[in-house]
Amino acid sequence: MTAQILDGRALAKTISQEIAEEVAQFQEKHGWVPGIAVVQIGEDPASSWYVRQIKKSFTKAGMRFELHTLPADADAEAFTMLLARLNHDPRTNGIIVQMPLPKHLPSHLVTDVLDPQKDVDGIHPLNAGKLFQQSGDTFAPATPLGGMEILHRYNIELKGKHAVMVGRSNIVGRPMALLMLHEHATVTICHSRTRDLAAMTKQADILVAAVGKPKIITAEMIRPGAVVIDFGVNVVDGKLVGDVDTEAAMEVAGYITPVPGGTGPMTNVMLMRNTLVAAKRQTGQA
Repeated sequence: MTAQILDGRALAKTISQEIAEEVAQFQEKHGWVPGIAVVQIGEDPASSWYVRQIKKSFTKAGMRFELHTLPADADAEAFTMLLARLNHDPRTNGIIVQMPLPKHLPSHLVTDVLDPQKDVDGIHPLNAGKLFQQSGDTFAPATPLGGMEILHRYNIELKGKHAVMVGRSNIVGRPMALLMLHEHATVTICHSRTRDLAAMTKQADILVAAVGKPKIITAEMIRPGAVVIDFGVNVVDGKLVGDVDTEAAMEVAGYITPVPGGTGPMTNVMLMRNTLVAAKRQTGQA
């Protein structure tokens, strides 16, 4: 058996084109384009790289991108004043803050101040709570949304399937588990304290890995024919690898997302979609 590749890179290109068409329609109706504001404190290289990728994706789709930087030693007042100003800017439809913050700034400052209607990466407790309750308009984090979109676009049914989530972070594991549960999958969440992880993963019709440990999921841990979604991003010997041993898993799984080129490219397009949705809600369209 050789698994079918779930090509996130090609899918992201298609969705980006769809979003660009919607943005053009929005601009024709309102006279301006939806936009995102990215707040970065300090000059962390990884954060700077990610910000450049966001800018590239948004500008290519015809959306507005603004980067707001503060020095690494910025105090809480300067940070919260910036967030408050962006909250009140009618042309700023989405806001994300590059994490983690410097150690002298507590992370709760973000959720204390950030407008949940502009929280396009779903970190605000109000959005997280609505996602948990499956109630009202909410924003889910872009990364798990991208994984779900891959499943949808490849017509992979979740209803009645056993989905095993390996990882329980607030930005990937938990929201991904909830999103699958909302589509009537039976969900098991595994983590670092799970006993006999392989026994759990081998039960999965849909296996999702998001723990940040290179190749922690081996071929022997995968049920033959399973769908494998890999959110892992790890650098080993200068190369990007996932949480799944992809080459070996290809011989067992039915479908698999590669690293790179799987879930990664989908994150920014889901961030774009959330920002467009936010703009529509803020203008009374949705």
